[in-house]
Amino acid sequence: MLKILDAKFNSLTSAAFVIAALGIISRLLGLVRDRILAGQFGAGDELDVYYAAFRLPDFIYNIVILGALSAGFIPIFVGLLRNEEGKKYGDNEKAWDLLNNLLNIFALFLLIACLFLAVISPWLVPLITPGFASEKIQLTIKLTRLMFLSPVFLGLSGLFGGVLQSFKRFFLFSLAPVLYNVGIIIGALFLTKYFGIYGLALGVAFGAALHLLVQIPSVFRLGFVYKFIFNLKDIEFLKIIKMMVPRILGLASGQLNLIIVTFFASALAAGSLAIFNLSNNLQSFPIGIFGGSFALAVFPALAKSFSDNNEADFKDIFHKTFKQILFFVIPFSILLIILRAQIIRVVLGSGRFNWEDTVLTANSLGIFCFSLFAQSLLPLLARAFYARHDTMTPFITSFIGMLVNAVLSWIFVKQFGVLGLALGFSISMIVYFILLFVLLKIKVKGIGSDGILMALFKVSIASLVMGAIVQFMKTFMAGFVDMQTFSGILTQGAVAAFAGVIAFTIVGYLLKTEELLNFVAGFKRKMWKMVRIKEAISDNQ
Repeated sequence: MLKILDAKFNSLTSAAFVIAALGIISRLLGLVRDRILAGQFGAGDELDVYYAAFRLPDFIYNIVILGALSAGFIPIFVGLLRNEEGKKYGDNEKAWDLLNNLLNIFALFLLIACLFLAVISPWLVPLITPGFASEKIQLTIKLTRLMFLSPVFLGLSGLFGGVLQSFKRFFLFSLAPVLYNVGIIIGALFLTKYFGIYGLALGVAFGAALHLLVQIPSVFRLGFVYKFIFNLKDIEFLKIIKMMVPRILGLASGQLNLIIVTFFASALAAGSLAIFNLSNNLQSFPIGIFGGSFALAVFPALAKSFSDNNEADFKDIFHKTFKQILFFVIPFSILLIILRAQIIRVVLGSGRFNWEDTVLTANSLGIFCFSLFAQSLLPLLARAFYARHDTMTPFITSFIGMLVNAVLSWIFVKQFGVLGLALGFSISMIVYFILLFVLLKIKVKGIGSDGILMALFKVSIASLVMGAIVQFMKTFMAGFVDMQTFSGILTQGAVAAFAGVIAFTIVGYLLKTEELLNFVAGFKRKMWKMVRIKEAISDNQ
C-alpha cells in the first residue's frame, strides 16, 4: 500500500493521468456537494451567504500559499535537491531546512493574519457585499470567521504538497482535494442537522484538516525531520519572497475578479451569487481535470529544462502539453454548451433548486464555456513563465484581465443581470490568455508554433462533427424518454454524449489526430501492463 501511495511518476503522461483521475473523483464529489447544497438550500439567500463567506478566507490562502508554491518554492526546492552532489535524491539537508523554515514562518503568519481578519470581518464583509440586507451581512460575517480556520490547514498542506510534487509523488497530493470535498459533504449532510448553515463552515474546516493530514506521513517517509527553524534572512527564503511577490499580486487579481463578482451579485436578486458560483464550479470541472492536471504534472519538468538551459526541451514539453489540453478541452466545451440544461438538471435539479434556477445556471454555464479553452491553458502558460523565474509578466496580464472584468461586469450586469457577470468574466479570461500567449512567444523564440495550428484545426473539425451528432441525438431522444423525470433527462444526455464521443473519435482517427493516437497508444500500454501484472500474480499463486 505504501508503494502505491508513495509511487514516483517520471512520465508526464502517467503523472497527468494520476492527477486527472483523482481530480475527476474530487470534481465528481464537488458536483455531489453542489447537488446537496442546491437541494437543501436552493439558489437563494443561504447559498449566497455561504459563497460570500468563502471570499476572504480563499483570498488569503490563494495569494499567500499558492503564490509561494507556484512561483518560488517548487523551483527553489527542486534546485536544492538537484544541485547537491554525492547524495541520493532527497537527502539534501538544505532543502529540508528550507521546508522547516517556511513551515514555521507561514504557520505563524497565517495564524496572525486569519485571526486579525476574523476580528475585523464586520468591517470587511459589508465592503464586498454592499447589496446584502443587514441580517444577511451578519450571517456572512459569522460564517466568514469560522471559515478562517481553513487557510491555516490548507496553507501548511500546500507546502507539504509542494514537496510531494517536487519528488514527483503525485498520488497523495492529488488525493488531498478528494478528502477536502469529503469533509464539506460531511458538513452539508450531517453537521447542518445540528448547527444549521454553520455546519457548512465547520465542514470546510474539517475538509481542510483532512487535506493536510493525508500528505504529512509521505513527506516524513521521504526523509523530512521537523526542526524549529525561523530565519527571515535565509537566502533561499528571500529568493522565494522575491519571486512570489509578483505572483501574489497576480493571484490577488484573480481573487479580486471573484470579489468583483460578489460585489455586483450582492445587489441582484437573491440567489444570483449562488447561480454564478454553481455554474462556475461546473465549468471548473474540465479546467481542473485537463488544464490544471497537465500544468501541475509538467511544471517540475519545465523548471528542470530551464535550469539545464535546454531551450529545445522546454519548448517540446510546452508544445506537447498545450496540444494535449486543447485536444481534451475543446470537445468538452462543445458537450457542455449543447447539453448544459441536461447537465444542470441532473447535477443540481433536486429539492429547492427549481426550473428557473436551472435555466439561469445553464445559460450562465453556456457563457462560461466559450472561454474554457483560455481558462484551461492559462495554468500552463503561467507555469511556463514561473519555470523561467518570471513572475512579473503573469501578474501584469492578470491585472489587465481583472480590470477588463470589472469594466465589463459593470456594463453587462445592468443589461443581463447575473448572465452579464458570466459574460464579463469569460471575455476577461480570453483577453488574459491572448496577452500571456503573445508575451510568451516574444520571450521564447519559436514557442507556440510547433504544429499547434494544425492540431487545433483537426480537433475543431472533430468537435464540430461531434456537436452536430450530439444535437441530433438530443432532439431524437427527447421523443423516447420522459423529460419530466431524472432518469429521462439523464438517459437523453448520456446517449447524446456517447454518440458524440464516438463521432469525435472516428473523425479524429480519419484526420490522424496525433493526440488521439498517442492517447489510445498510451491506454493500450497501460492495459497490457495490467494484464501482465495479473498474469504474474496468477503464476505466483
